[in-house]
Amino acid sequence: MSKFVLRPYQQVASDTAVKFFRSKAKGNGIIVAPTGAGKSLLIADVARQLDGNVIVLQPSAELLEQNYGKLASYGIDASIYSASLKQKKVGKITFATIGSVANHMELFNDFSAVIIDECHNVNAAEGRYKTFIEKIPRKVLGLTATPYRLYTAQGIEVKGEFKPNGSYKEEDYFNELGYPNPGVEMKNKCILKFLTRTKPRIFNKVLYSIGIDELLAQGYLANLRYFSMNVIDSSRVRMNSTGRDYDERSLQAENERCGLTVQLAQIVRRLLKPKDGKPRKGILIFTRFIEESEALCRAVPECSMITGNTPDEERTRLIRAFRAGEIKALTNVGVLTTGFDYPELDTIVMARPTNSLAQWYQIVGRCIRPFPGKDGWIVDLGGNVERFGKVEHLRLYEPKPGMYAMWGWVNSQWKQLTNTYF
Repeated sequence: MSKFVLRPYQQVASDTAVKFFRSKAKGNGIIVAPTGAGKSLLIADVARQLDGNVIVLQPSAELLEQNYGKLASYGIDASIYSASLKQKKVGKITFATIGSVANHMELFNDFSAVIIDECHNVNAAEGRYKTFIEKIPRKVLGLTATPYRLYTAQGIEVKGEFKPNGSYKEEDYFNELGYPNPGVEMKNKCILKFLTRTKPRIFNKVLYSIGIDELLAQGYLANLRYFSMNVIDSSRVRMNSTGRDYDERSLQAENERCGLTVQLAQIVRRLLKPKDGKPRKGILIFTRFIEESEALCRAVPECSMITGNTPDEERTRLIRAFRAGEIKALTNVGVLTTGFDYPELDTIVMARPTNSLAQWYQIVGRCIRPFPGKDGWIVDLGGNVERFGKVEHLRLYEPKPGMYAMWGWVNSQWKQLTNTYF
């Protein structure tokens, strides 16, 4: 049995969570901790202190194995309930995937404590998490690095100001036939809503939070260098009809115009043989379309590819080879954004623009875990640094009790990134 010594902030977070579960106060809470903060160890310590009657929910089998392994290292018995892992056992402490639990919720009626990892996946309006949480009255603790969800709003724009439906009188902006008056434009806009500020909502309060800047100052995360190359001009790409992300056809047209596949191959080749002569430990590339990853692999033989269609055994083999240094560059399409733990990874190539702060954060976060001698590089081809800023500058503010919002240092000024339309 190995005994982990918690870092000071982990101990505070764990004790705060245990106090929350044992108190009579109502409502569900969140712990906000960056990628690399050791949430799996934190989960293990909370479950250990509660001494059973705990179900820990994860969105994937990969995260389940990681979190379960931390608790097992304490020498504490726990069970796994996951069809993907071919284990379905209920114990005093049970690690489960929400997909496996959804059809057998009655097995977990007696559990008084629920812990949800990556709780930004919880949709307060509908879905399996909501059904499970509301089935039995009990406290729920969520953990996440990105405590917000993306929502779409319909409304009008007047002189650059967006007014969502229901916030204005229609007779002030539309004529008798129902057409908008001159200067009034109907639009779809998006907003990132902090989890404690959604309607309906499941989480009521932030119990504890720590920022990337604090962990960097304490030496717990790797320093990052950003290279904004902006090959893709996102100003030429229109948004899709929902306003949530870039239109695929429009983005494909811009990628062809700027010669993305050719430039991406040139950039990866340079990264494989940097000017300083020091080889990178691992280069992880994110593209928007499979065709771009396929073209990269044809142009750069040292590069391999993973997509959502890659068979599980082949995916496991490729990831192991990448971690072992046998594969120098690995390109993927929306697969390795969360749950991919490889501390030696020192290079991210973001070969796509995104309108999602969570996606930008999660992708950059793959490179922020510390490792001796590591010099992390973020190569951005899609203007994401200009859109969201560097992830280490993200700040959680609470100007009024319960009114949480994330801010970022964008283009040399502070900008509110959640609970504001964009």
